[in-house]
Amino acid sequence: MAKKVVATLKVAGKGKEYSKVITMIKSPVTGAYSFKEQIVPNDNVKDAIAGK
Repeated sequence: MAKKVVATLKVAGKGKEYSKVITMIKSPVTGAYSFKEQIVPNDNVKDAIAGK
C-alpha cells in the first residue's frame, strides 16, 4: 500500500511564498556531480543559486 505524502509548507495559504532550488555541485576530489536541494523564500532565490 502506498503512503500519501502531505506537503507541510502550506500553512494558511502561504505555501506559494517558497520555492524549491536545486543546485548542482561538482566534487573537487572525484569530479562527480551531486545535487543540493533547498526550500527558500521567493525573495532569496537568487542568493541561494549564487551560493550565498
